[in-house]
Amino acid sequence: MRYRTLGRTGIKVSPYCLGAMMFGAIGNPDHEDSIRIIHKALDAGINFVDTADFYSRGESEEIVGKALKGRRDNVVLATKAHLPMGDDPNQQGNSRRWLVRALEDSLRRLQTDHVDLFQIHRPAPDTDIEETLSALTDLVRAGKVRAIGSSTFPASDIVEAQWAAERRGLQRFRTEQPVYSILDRSIEREVLPVCRRYGMGTLVWSPLGGGLLTGRYRKGQQAATHRGGFGFGHMSNERRLDAVEQLIPLAAKAGMPLTHLAMAFAIAHPGVTSAIIGPRTMDHLDDLLAGAETTLTDEILDQIDAIVPPGTEVGTLDLAYNPPAIQQTALRRRLPDERSAA
Repeated sequence: MRYRTLGRTGIKVSPYCLGAMMFGAIGNPDHEDSIRIIHKALDAGINFVDTADFYSRGESEEIVGKALKGRRDNVVLATKAHLPMGDDPNQQGNSRRWLVRALEDSLRRLQTDHVDLFQIHRPAPDTDIEETLSALTDLVRAGKVRAIGSSTFPASDIVEAQWAAERRGLQRFRTEQPVYSILDRSIEREVLPVCRRYGMGTLVWSPLGGGLLTGRYRKGQQAATHRGGFGFGHMSNERRLDAVEQLIPLAAKAGMPLTHLAMAFAIAHPGVTSAIIGPRTMDHLDDLLAGAETTLTDEILDQIDAIVPPGTEVGTLDLAYNPPAIQQTALRRRLPDERSAA
């Protein structure tokens, strides 16, 4: 593995980051098998592991903690907080009240006294960004966190957080974790340029397009896969499937599996530090590791651009973040008696 600097933190990370979402009840419930997968990834040179408290309600973190015994010092460990961890309305979000407790719970499950990267899993419009950054700053000063980051923040929120940190003398977000794949390229327009402007590292998630870029999902065919059982709408999105049907022969002509084409594309962008892989089985990991040396030529990248133009997306990934301005009808429609021009 070659290593890249995570933004301007000075921390060196592998271009592949091992995502742990599939370790636990929602993916691979076999702890020992999951640990073997983690160990093989580390043996292959991957030194970056990303998890979250929300993944299988803490089970993913527990598995990662067990896997890193005796190897913790050689791993850049990242986790996240924000999503609900209980029925109590205060067991979620970006408040100081919750983030302090969430981190303590994560450290216990991970069996470590610090994480290298603590990320805010989603924006929280109901919480001042100064409140969040102040809490994170105290966690850094306490030695429990080395660097802080955001996840799925719109470009405007990233800029606001940077300005707030400078204005208040607080720790600033050093990383962003956005969705990015051949099918989901909208971050090329603003998010990646903003991250580069502020020296932020990026660890992009779902580089396989939510599973569509594995080649196992074809137009007019029913795929019997684990992911298909979740009923994700993007799996049957006609526009996304049409793009996949154009990418499969492109990969075949280039002499590589579609997964290798997709991963090589994700890490080829100069604004991307690392792409998160999320294997559920050893076979999944073996396939992805086999493509680690893949390099895409300008000709292939041009052909990808012709299928999915830069800065655009084909359909929408189900797990992608939609801000309130999109989700809430009242924020995008005037009252009926105010809609006319006269």
